[in-house]
Amino acid sequence: MVNDDRAQERTDGHEVANEAADPGQVTSYGRRAVFAATLGYAMDGFDMLILGFALPAIILGLGLTQTEAGSLATITVVGAVLGGIVFGWIADRYGRVRVMTYTIVLFAVFTGLTAFAQGYLEMAVFRFIAGAGIGGEFGIGMALAAEAFPVLKRARATSWVGMGFQLGVLLAAFISAPVISLWGWRGLFVVGVFPAVVAVVLRSKLHEPDAFVRHQAAVAASGEKRVNPYTLLVADRATTRTSVGIVIICSIQNFGYYGIITWMPTYLSQQIGLSVTKSSAWTGITVAGMIIGVMVFGYLADRIGRRKIFWLFQAGACLSVYGYSQLTSPVALLAGGAVMGLFANGMLGGYGAVIADNYPTAARATAQNVLFGIGRGVGGLAPLLVALVAGSLGFATALGLLALIYLVDMVAMLLIPDREPGQLDDVIQTSGTTH
Repeated sequence: MVNDDRAQERTDGHEVANEAADPGQVTSYGRRAVFAATLGYAMDGFDMLILGFALPAIILGLGLTQTEAGSLATITVVGAVLGGIVFGWIADRYGRVRVMTYTIVLFAVFTGLTAFAQGYLEMAVFRFIAGAGIGGEFGIGMALAAEAFPVLKRARATSWVGMGFQLGVLLAAFISAPVISLWGWRGLFVVGVFPAVVAVVLRSKLHEPDAFVRHQAAVAASGEKRVNPYTLLVADRATTRTSVGIVIICSIQNFGYYGIITWMPTYLSQQIGLSVTKSSAWTGITVAGMIIGVMVFGYLADRIGRRKIFWLFQAGACLSVYGYSQLTSPVALLAGGAVMGLFANGMLGGYGAVIADNYPTAARATAQNVLFGIGRGVGGLAPLLVALVAGSLGFATALGLLALIYLVDMVAMLLIPDREPGQLDDVIQTSGTTH
């Protein structure tokens, strides 16, 4: 890594935060960058949940069928996956902060326009484009956090970003019902614009991370043609194996999360007869466990290594998900939900760090969005598959079988190098040449 006694330097007309002389020191720029990325990913969780709350009112207001209403969530996810793939490449080419701001504006505008939709077609188009805008949030935010924070504390930085999703979910859970009762479902989507406005204002005060600026300068100095970042995900056999392993663990993360969080209220209602209100409270405890797990994971990943902590949490997820499926008393389910959430979703904070460690600056945002985006797409199948198994074998059995995916998760970690943080940060790749 490059050390510089100055806190900032001016490059291409911008002040850019440099790494401190102490490799473990967190700068004010690093804190602002991580906060901005966390806020951006919180919008992802917020948007996901407000659509769920608004669907019953949208069905009545626009006269949609159940199939049309259900497809809106799928259309949003498809837009997010495609948008993530495209915006990741753009961020690697033109900058993390700049492109993240573009995605925020796109998301904000079309979330607001959703409030004015008069039919299914308009609603579907607006949701797809809003999804495309928010699709870049995870990868670009993770790349920004990984490059703005000290490499020795990278997993903690990406854990903060990962925690943003759950904070967005909690915010949506608190405000959706009151907003709908006061202003209807259209008012909820208008409110959804404001977090984006705050994020744009915050990001206007940020500049590109030093690692990205150094990379751009080195590429310009080399005079060689830029290599396509997508090709760097499969540059050779070892890199391809790494990419496959990361796709698997990201798929399992999303599959487990959506499988658990989507059906938990129904499971609690059928298993012990909890009301909707009490089921929501029990689910909230699980989400709280998820938030704690993300932060614990990030701290331990920086202390003891990525692979070891992944294995610990994957084993914990397998045991806790299976154990939860065997519980019957309300108190046990309350405590078990928190433990299950801690292990099953705590790993979310680690994917950004692992991807950042295994791909150079030239392809970091692309890798984040493409690999995790594929995982998000696979995870979207979980609610349907869990429902199919539950329909024939019961929810307890479906949840117990869900625990088995974490054994696959543990094996997939063997495909991913346990690389030292920052090892690839200063690798410049142009025309397939490593400098």
